[in-house]
Amino acid sequence: MRVNILLILLFSFLLISCGEKKENTAENTTYRNDVMTKEIQQAKTPENVIEIMKQGNEKFVKGNLTFMDYPKQIIQTSGSQFPLAVVLSCLDSRVPVEKVFDLGIGDIFIARVAGNIINPDILASMEYGCKVVGSKLILVLGHTDCGAVKSAIDGVKLGNITELLEKIQPAVDSSSSFTGEKNSKNKAYVDKVTDENVVLAMDNIRKSSPILKEMEDKGEIDIIGGLYDVSTGKVIFME
Repeated sequence: MRVNILLILLFSFLLISCGEKKENTAENTTYRNDVMTKEIQQAKTPENVIEIMKQGNEKFVKGNLTFMDYPKQIIQTSGSQFPLAVVLSCLDSRVPVEKVFDLGIGDIFIARVAGNIINPDILASMEYGCKVVGSKLILVLGHTDCGAVKSAIDGVKLGNITELLEKIQPAVDSSSSFTGEKNSKNKAYVDKVTDENVVLAMDNIRKSSPILKEMEDKGEIDIIGGLYDVSTGKVIFME
């Protein structure tokens, strides 16, 4: 009899515990199975998109990501796509771009290249995303502790990497006024060069793409920068 009572009490405790866990999860989790449509995309302004990405990053930092129904999103985007933004990110594996902004399949275009540099292929991709498909924002996303930036600072020479790092060199040159040790071991200096690299990439987009420059001048898109902190997950926006 005593054993039966103990079993009943244990079973009741487990039921209560499971119920509480499920309730808390439901309260803190957002579920999503819809995707971006042309109507939603076109109704957004560049400012709206920036706010969406800021709010998404806050959820990412807090560990409160939306539950994405990827199978349904795959089906719904199989015939078309209407992303809100084009994000130019570094190759770095510590920057999971969609998750950083709590976004799903079909929400953003992502171009990735070490050092988030600008070249003709990247520009063409941005022009396609904005002029052809209708994206409202270009975000150049740098990040802390960037290996490409450090390598440019150190003057690394290695195969095709050499040519890529030459595109980061202007950011190193424009950071010459930095007071302190100018080497890849100085975090403050690396952060300075990283910021400069993002700003110069934004300028390069405007100078090298008349299409995107005109769209920005007309208010059809915004071109902004951001810095992702690999130690916190926080994005600092540079508008």
